[in-house]
Amino acid sequence: MNFFVRSEFDHSPELVDQTQHILLVDDEPRMRSSLRQLLDGEGRDIVECGTGEDALTVLKGQDIALVLLDINLPGISGLDVMEWITDFKTSTRVIMVSADANIDSAIRALRGGAVEFIRKPYDLEEIQRKVDDALQRSRLERSNSLMTKRLELSERMHRFLVENSPDLIYTLDTDGCFIFINGRAESLLGYSRDELIGRKYTSIVHEEDVEIARYAFTERRRDNRATTNVEVRLKCKDSHQAELRQIVTVASAMGVYEESGDSPTRRFIGTYGVARDISERKKAEETISFQAMHDHLTHLPNRKLFRDRLELSMNQSKRNGRLVGIMFIDLDRFKLVNDTHGHAEGDELLKNVAHRLRNCVRSGDTLARQGGDEFTVLLPDLHCPEDASIIAEKILDVLKAPFHVRGQEFRATASIGIAVYPNDGDSADVLLKNADIAMYKVKASGKNSYLFFTAEMNACYHERISLENELRQAINGSEFVLYYQPQISIDENRIVGLEALIRWRHPVHGLLNPASFIDLAEESGLICDITDWVLAEACGQMARWRETGLGNLRISVNVSPLEFTHSDFLERIVYNITKFRLPANAVEIEITENLLLHDVPGVIEKMQYLRNHGVRISIDDFGTRYSSLNYLRKFPINTIKIDQAFVRDLAEGTRVSPILHAIIGMARGFGLHLVAEGVETMFQMKTLNELGCDEMQGYLFSKPMPAAELELVLRSVVNHGHQLTQEASCSFQD
Repeated sequence: MNFFVRSEFDHSPELVDQTQHILLVDDEPRMRSSLRQLLDGEGRDIVECGTGEDALTVLKGQDIALVLLDINLPGISGLDVMEWITDFKTSTRVIMVSADANIDSAIRALRGGAVEFIRKPYDLEEIQRKVDDALQRSRLERSNSLMTKRLELSERMHRFLVENSPDLIYTLDTDGCFIFINGRAESLLGYSRDELIGRKYTSIVHEEDVEIARYAFTERRRDNRATTNVEVRLKCKDSHQAELRQIVTVASAMGVYEESGDSPTRRFIGTYGVARDISERKKAEETISFQAMHDHLTHLPNRKLFRDRLELSMNQSKRNGRLVGIMFIDLDRFKLVNDTHGHAEGDELLKNVAHRLRNCVRSGDTLARQGGDEFTVLLPDLHCPEDASIIAEKILDVLKAPFHVRGQEFRATASIGIAVYPNDGDSADVLLKNADIAMYKVKASGKNSYLFFTAEMNACYHERISLENELRQAINGSEFVLYYQPQISIDENRIVGLEALIRWRHPVHGLLNPASFIDLAEESGLICDITDWVLAEACGQMARWRETGLGNLRISVNVSPLEFTHSDFLERIVYNITKFRLPANAVEIEITENLLLHDVPGVIEKMQYLRNHGVRISIDDFGTRYSSLNYLRKFPINTIKIDQAFVRDLAEGTRVSPILHAIIGMARGFGLHLVAEGVETMFQMKTLNELGCDEMQGYLFSKPMPAAELELVLRSVVNHGHQLTQEASCSFQD
């Protein structure tokens, strides 16, 4: 566009030299000299030549405004030169000069295009006046020509701008019919110009926007009072009732009036308007608005939108007396998927869960994602609290079908807490908190169920929060201590290992067993810090005992299944073994059968990594859950620990449990080490030994004791040549 404008103006007369060039053509030098002296002046450039041929050369090379041309020239005559000027230099004016008194010469000159005819000898004032007149007319003609070119250029420019504008530009008559519309109508709406000329503007306006469009299309006001930026939806040509294609535009318009000379009255003749397509901008705004109120992964409402709808439902409940239910849903074991298969698979699982949950709620309910694996459900207009249980049961039922995660089946269960307005809280924050408390109560009670909030739960919740804060303080304040329980080889009559058992010296409640705080540590994410402390303390103590000659014992450390979901867990174990310069086989990691239930390659690989580094692996409480021969075949295990529940069943006069026979037989068949725990009587010890179990631990031999007390026992055993008589073994507890 800019190039077009410059090319039009660059060669216009106004932008070039304004000097007027005069050509004197006469074969008499004295005549040319006298004319030069007469006509010379400011703004004039005089060129002279003596022949017609020279005159043509000058005319071809310069822009000559006026030629004083003698008719009779040697060679080409003045009339021939004038004929050439008429044919090729239409803007050059010619005054013929001749000494011929014949009238025919003048007639021929004037008919040939000369503006004046002067006879020699000429009157000086006359010739000067005629030259001035000729130059003035030339100047006026050039100015008029320039103005005409400018008007033509301006019209082309405006037509170009209108026709190539990205906006819809139109004019309407007084009845609101199109009298002009630019070509944008076809590319934007699909209408040709001819289809719209003469039709009313309402023919392209969405039916619901006709009233709004009346201001944007038939505006009569002008200047600052005119309509600007009114959003109007326009219909496309190929729209039909089933599928209405529309364009969102922002329209501006102003009235057009016909001026009546000096009269102050003006006659309204129509409307001029512009409509700009903002469909993409509207889509972007809607997308931004949606993203601000919805979860980007599941496209469910987010916590902000959920809260807005909850507060609205609570206000409506005050008027209609209905109840409002809140569900807090947390997926059980979801972290396992994220940590084992990666966040991409976890995200896919969340989307599939969200899809199933949508089918469980009513049309007026709101299912939202709070974040992570937590969802909330708003249940307005409940007749009674029990109505919420119907939805909860549907959710638990729909999750029974397995999901497919990287080619494997995964059964996702959920813990659901329910709070009801106004019984369980008078604000959104309190309701959500109480539903969350009820959900955690479900998790603590075994998961995969739902519970309604009660006041007793709130007290437990505050106790739990207080205990969690105290647990954090315990980690930072060195309130933990390790107790050690010896493992005895009956055949060798000596201590062969120790199990490290954590205790918490609570400043108020005294010495606490792990059963009272390990679950909380796992839920609150503190288990890693506790495991690191146990590993460092146990390995450090073993190193100190070995340095003082207190035997080459192995140390068993219990590890939470959650630890296997952390990528740095293996390095943390190997780090402590290396740091305290222990043989790797002096450390045994005890895991529960729960970990084996997650029969996935990641767990097997991590266990194999430990075995490759010499670390021993033991299954604790074997036989109490879902023991399988497949575990013993697939997993790199060293030791099976017989749970004390089976040992406790051993009593004189009773039949030995077939399960006990099976466990010992499996251990032998797979070449695994066997340890019985919870041995409390001599009969239990003898029976287990006769069945083929050599190593045992339990109160028959010793209760767990702190390192200082155990060290005295170890030194006593060393002083007896590493032999442990039956009497000595039974005296540990004294």
